[in-house]
Amino acid sequence: MLAEIRQQLRNLPPGLRTRFAPSPTGYLHLGHAASAVFVWGIAQAIDAEIVLRIEDHDRGRVRPEYEKAIIEDLLWLGLIAKPTFFRQSDHWDRYQNKMEDARARGLVYACTCSRREIQERTGEDSREELRYDGHCRDLNHPDHQAGLRIRMEPQDLSFTDLWTGPQGQKPSEQCGDVLIRDRDGYWTYNFAVSIDDAAEDIDLIIRGQDLLSATGRQLQLRSIFAITKPLRFIHHPLIWESPERKLSKRNGSTSLRHLREQGHSAAMILGQAAHSVGLLPKPEPVAAHELKGLFA
Repeated sequence: MLAEIRQQLRNLPPGLRTRFAPSPTGYLHLGHAASAVFVWGIAQAIDAEIVLRIEDHDRGRVRPEYEKAIIEDLLWLGLIAKPTFFRQSDHWDRYQNKMEDARARGLVYACTCSRREIQERTGEDSREELRYDGHCRDLNHPDHQAGLRIRMEPQDLSFTDLWTGPQGQKPSEQCGDVLIRDRDGYWTYNFAVSIDDAAEDIDLIIRGQDLLSATGRQLQLRSIFAITKPLRFIHHPLIWESPERKLSKRNGSTSLRHLREQGHSAAMILGQAAHSVGLLPKPEPVAAHELKGLFA
């Protein structure tokens, strides 16, 4: 599998632009290190540029100390040489302008439905992604204390992921009309990253396989806003705490700073992360500048 990925990477043109986009809602853990191994290793192997984006769209959960810790950890790992990054919160006008553009075309409407109400109407399992049933589409609710959704008409989206192969998705059946701003006034992940990737000229998306299902809806959002630049995708394997649950900061996973306090070196952490996702046969130290060797 890895040999095939390396071959596909050799066929990519130089000069692509990718991003590493952590959210400051907790400390970085080994799963983030694994994602960084893929982003920096692949970027080094194909001579791609990396944009560091702090995805702080969820203003109710972000904390300044987490943002500070993210930059400190990336500096310590040797992945960045200086704290240069973009914040989503610096670009609220970017999202507002796109929303108003879509609203002027009759594509945006206010929605007062809670997750529980959607589940009760649809009978879907609360553990799975809920498909919005369009309940508020034509009710003309005011924006006050309401979320904003964008109409996702039936559309078949296809793309090839360099890791998982050809994919086909139907966002209108998977998720329904996408929530783009929640009732607290915060922009949502799918909307913000779709706009940011276009604005920051990203053309290579490297991220975990837990986000593979979001790709179709993000491609449809790009088409709604006439964003035509093609994207390439690599959805990499994840580190799992158990057969049912990926490694997550929400579940109290050990942070990189805690591992550092225990005496782990940066190279040890990167090597352990690479081993955990199958890039190395055994854990062994890998310095940041050596990540290219995993993919070249």
